[in-house]
Amino acid sequence: MNTTEPQRTVLVVEDEAKIAQLLQDYLHSNGYGTHWIDDGEAVVEWVRQQQPDLILLDLMLPGKDGITICQELRAFTEVPIIMVTARVEEIDRVLGLEIGANDYICKPFSPREVMARVKALFRTLAYRQQLSKGGNSTIVLDAERMLVSVSGHLLELTVIEFRLLTTLVNQPGRIFSRAQLMENLYEDRRVVTDRTVDSHVKNLRKKIAEHHSDPEIIKSVYGVGYKFEESA
Repeated sequence: MNTTEPQRTVLVVEDEAKIAQLLQDYLHSNGYGTHWIDDGEAVVEWVRQQQPDLILLDLMLPGKDGITICQELRAFTEVPIIMVTARVEEIDRVLGLEIGANDYICKPFSPREVMARVKALFRTLAYRQQLSKGGNSTIVLDAERMLVSVSGHLLELTVIEFRLLTTLVNQPGRIFSRAQLMENLYEDRRVVTDRTVDSHVKNLRKKIAEHHSDPEIIKSVYGVGYKFEESA
């Protein structure tokens, strides 16, 4: 962790002392500060006062359960919440995420898995903050997580659409023939027609146009193919 940055604090809400200590040990070894609460009744007020950077929230707690705590927290804070539970039923996972949790981990778990989730969540939040600071007509691609933002808005793209946009954006101004684009889009070298590429471009333009000032940022080059070119 960059020592020039303020230390992030993770609140561990867990009534089993051994599990709480294990999580804290791993968090400390990765440079995070921690605080431990073992009673659900004490969580909301502590968060109001201390404002942690992330919460590892057990579902089954004495005093007040994790679902109720999550609902109460979301009434006043967007602090990231990873719910931890031994209840693995699908309804619990869906409910946990629908009431505002950012992620969900089932017991038994590996502490390394928890740390991976914590780090991934912090990276995603940092990425979104970066996007929110972008200009009015900015396209940002994150190849590692296959995320695309237009003017600070995340787009829901298919794998093929993501590959198509990445190919064009990485070489702005270059004209790609449909055949060249097809080679980049389909790893299995399946046989597709020019019309298939045109269809993907059409869908991609539609999604970009919702947030970009230039709806034709992917420009057609008559008789050849397409190029990515932002207007001056």
